[in-house]
Amino acid sequence: MNKTITLTPMMQQYMETKKQYSDCILFYRLGDFYEMFFDDAITASKELEITLTGKNCGLEERAPMCGVPYHSVDSYLNRLVEKGYKVAICEQVEDPQQAKGIVKREVVRVVTAGTNMNAQALDETKNNYIMCIVYIADRYGLAVADVSTGDYFVTELDSGRKLLDEIHKFSPSEIICNESFYMSGLDLDDLRHRLGMMIYSIDTHFFDDEMCARILKEHFHAASLEGMGLGDYNCGVIAAGALLKYLYETQKTSLSHITHITGYATGRYMLLDSSSRRNLELCETLREKQKRGSLLWVLDKTKTAMGARMLRSYIEQPLIDRHEIEQRLEAVEELKDKAISREEIREYLSPVYDLERLISRVTYQSANPRDLISFRNSLEMLPHIKYILTEMHGELLQQICEELDTLEDLYQLLNESIMEEPPLAMKEGGIIKDGYDADVDMLRQAKTEGKNWLAQLEEEEREKTGIRNLKVKYNKVFGYYLEVTNAYKELVPDYYTRKQTLANAERFITPRLKELEDTILGAEDKLYALEYTLYCKVRDRIASEVLRVQKTAKAVAKIDVFTSLALVAERNNYVRPKINEKGLIDIKGGRHPVVEKMTPDNMFIANDTLLDDKKNRVSIITGPNMAGKSTYMRQSALIVLMAQIGSFVPADSANIGICDRIFTRVGASDDLASGQSTFMVEMTEVANILRNATSSSLLILDEIGRGTSTFDGLSIAWAVVEHISNKKLLGAKTLFATHYHELTELEGKLDSVNNYCIAVKEQGDDIVFLRKIVKGGADKSYGIQVAKLAGVPESVIARAKEIVGELSEADITTKVREISAQGSETKARQKKYDEVDLAQISLFDTVKDDDVLEELKEIDVSNLTPMDALNTIYRLQNKLKNRWK
Repeated sequence: MNKTITLTPMMQQYMETKKQYSDCILFYRLGDFYEMFFDDAITASKELEITLTGKNCGLEERAPMCGVPYHSVDSYLNRLVEKGYKVAICEQVEDPQQAKGIVKREVVRVVTAGTNMNAQALDETKNNYIMCIVYIADRYGLAVADVSTGDYFVTELDSGRKLLDEIHKFSPSEIICNESFYMSGLDLDDLRHRLGMMIYSIDTHFFDDEMCARILKEHFHAASLEGMGLGDYNCGVIAAGALLKYLYETQKTSLSHITHITGYATGRYMLLDSSSRRNLELCETLREKQKRGSLLWVLDKTKTAMGARMLRSYIEQPLIDRHEIEQRLEAVEELKDKAISREEIREYLSPVYDLERLISRVTYQSANPRDLISFRNSLEMLPHIKYILTEMHGELLQQICEELDTLEDLYQLLNESIMEEPPLAMKEGGIIKDGYDADVDMLRQAKTEGKNWLAQLEEEEREKTGIRNLKVKYNKVFGYYLEVTNAYKELVPDYYTRKQTLANAERFITPRLKELEDTILGAEDKLYALEYTLYCKVRDRIASEVLRVQKTAKAVAKIDVFTSLALVAERNNYVRPKINEKGLIDIKGGRHPVVEKMTPDNMFIANDTLLDDKKNRVSIITGPNMAGKSTYMRQSALIVLMAQIGSFVPADSANIGICDRIFTRVGASDDLASGQSTFMVEMTEVANILRNATSSSLLILDEIGRGTSTFDGLSIAWAVVEHISNKKLLGAKTLFATHYHELTELEGKLDSVNNYCIAVKEQGDDIVFLRKIVKGGADKSYGIQVAKLAGVPESVIARAKEIVGELSEADITTKVREISAQGSETKARQKKYDEVDLAQISLFDTVKDDDVLEELKEIDVSNLTPMDALNTIYRLQNKLKNRWK
């Protein structure tokens, strides 16, 4: 006889819920625990290192089960989300004591990497972005939001390269997309594994055009997309609408703290690709990925989390509008000059908590009482900050003063209602201050003084009635009553109501005793419930002012950033840069902001930089390794970038022409994960620069062509310089460091190219790096001297000197000069590839093996110099390679 197997009612409820959230680990509330079953339990027990047990659920075998305590769920939740899992929180949504049958449960929130609101999981100095990307007809719609702060941005892009720039700029922890995005050609595995981003597609219904437009207009209470500033973003609207719908479905709230959406064009800011961000070490170091040693580390003296996040965004998005840059510089200058007012503002900023994330938690209804006290303490500082700002004259500082609402009504509400040191729990009392609500005061008094009230009533009734042995008593059946023995029964007054008759006594109730009974019995439960109700009302009142709070939070963040930049400028002896739109970059006594801070005793050597759109377009910088070429070029780029974020700069003086982009190609590294060699990575970055730079860009190129043979490398470097310097082809301002000192021949042949070198002092066979950039080119690389400084064995150094002496006899510089002497760039390029043996033999040449053997036979080895021998081997080898291909 077959036995029918059915799940228990509770497990049926679990399975129905799990079916709706199949891509999530389901945290299913059972009493004081969140339980997980079946595959979820196996996964969670492994990832969280908790015990796996089992539960009888109606099946033949026990269901795998594990659980975590509800009061400490956040730490477990964060660990799962960090590992890339989505977690659905299923709560009991009715009182178990009042439920008929199975307690009703619902998923109240889905937590993902991009929607985690837990303070322990978030870096307060960084935004936690979730991004939505839509790929339609070779265009990309992009929307990005920070649920923890309410920031929401949208744009539209026409190339994968520009999209990658935006992804690297925002560094979202989670990306959702349409299915078509997988076919766009972008390397999503690289984003997942190298950058640690969660990327997955969502259902097509999220991307319905009409639905996306409607949901945006409804959420932001707008009649049209044009009125929201989104009329020009067709794909962007789809991305923004899909992201908003996704957040509705996962967060299960109204998202009332997302109060505005900002459409932006990428052309409003300086564009920085991932390579430039990495090489310039803007927010983290190249190797250790630490803040210390980055530009952000130098500039960040902010006092608030909001200011820290805004400063990071300034560094990642330098301005290209001269008026906006000048506004910021003016604000920094005034705060630098008014040091006493600045330091007073900074002192008031110190106690200010993260208003943006606090108000978000308030609107999520997840803020606890201590959060509200932090909020209140922050608001207390606002009037003092605003008062000082009223004394400022700069346009931007006056604007900040106007935007800063002191929110005194909210401060007053919190100050009157919430205890100074409330508990974390919201439903266990101790939240509402005495005097705020009469009922709370009465219940609190009943809870603590009920016995005193009863004793007082007992004494009063004895005196009134003359019944000496009258007593107030209590039992669970009758509650409180007055007991009178039969001996005094004649003295019982009329207002006593008989409640029970005993053999030797009578029990009575009075209106006053009934009132006390109602007050005392259940006073604690009533008190806790009433306090929670009042707390929710206070919280909702604050949530209703989310727009005012967010506006003030942004104003606080701005003044925090500008006071930080002013302090850094004062401490580090920075100067206000002049800003021009003529393409001139003229830096006198420039210093590297980070290296300077790490150089002991102010020993950093300052240098000048001069670039323009005419005679000083390209600077070729030669000199030995370790001499400081890379530091010099990076400092020039950083000074330009600092000026365009509105910061003072490390220099004696600086006149900065606005750059639309900064490109860097610095150093060499293999990309083994994707199978790309050092040279392939180098050439890919060079290709990106040459295709996307403009005449308004600043290029920092270090050691182009180093990843291949000397001949190929020199050829490529030469051609790159020609291309960049030609205004019809590119004409970008460029610092070009190279170990090919043969390139110095280009000065005088190309009218926009100038030679500079790192000054070196020779002392016999040794060298001393002077770290000074001087006019002119280096005539040698000092490679052997650098090798000696690095500790290479003396025997190797000696042999290297012998070899270099022999190789110098066949130096290729003579042939290089033949190229540069042609006068015409076109003829020079043709001469270089046709007559000089610097490039590889054409792949279209037909070569027979016998030809190579015949040539080998005819070589007079005894008369070959070492360089001739190397050239000959190289040429013959290429012939054979081309033949075998």
